[in-house]
Amino acid sequence: MAERVQACTPCHGIEGRGTNDPYFPRLAGKPAGYLYNQLLAFRSGRRRYPPMNYLLQFLPDPYLKQMSEYFAAQHPPLPAMPTPNVSAEVLKRGDDLVNSGDADKGVPACASCHGTLLTGQEPAIPGLLGLRATYLSAQLGGWRYGTRTAIAPDCMQIVAGHLTEADVTAVAAWLSAQPAPANPVPAAKGSFTLPLACGSQPRGGN
Repeated sequence: MAERVQACTPCHGIEGRGTNDPYFPRLAGKPAGYLYNQLLAFRSGRRRYPPMNYLLQFLPDPYLKQMSEYFAAQHPPLPAMPTPNVSAEVLKRGDDLVNSGDADKGVPACASCHGTLLTGQEPAIPGLLGLRATYLSAQLGGWRYGTRTAIAPDCMQIVAGHLTEADVTAVAAWLSAQPAPANPVPAAKGSFTLPLACGSQPRGGN
């Protein structure tokens, strides 16, 4: 499979570790279920990016699962991120949203779904560290405006819809500034219960 995924390397880096391009994410170490869901979304056109749609359009489900499992098993070091060029106030807002949420807006803490270490949970919740602020902002914007969707109920679209542009900037900046945890692997399936129904990963991780 390492040979077969060479087509992924120019954009996603060796072993899926990422590159200097801020808009192509790191794949390594993300839960296989999450990666598989994204490959299915690109193949069907529900998630739109022409090069990915084209590359995946004729690949069968078992092949996509093997690709997902390959990248999930890779654990190269997380890259160092540039220091975000935002104020301390913006970083504080990001910290609050990620770790405490905003009850008045109906926004749960990012950590309540992605884990206290923000490394995700098996089988389908991704980690949020090792990603550039520009990529995180773009994805949250996609959820907010409906250009990125997931299996219903689409919990990310619901949550992101309650965020303002300033909130998105704050969350992305704070996450991109965090150091890698000692153990970056996702939490085991069922480690914690999600605060809301999520089609891509039902409550309890079942």
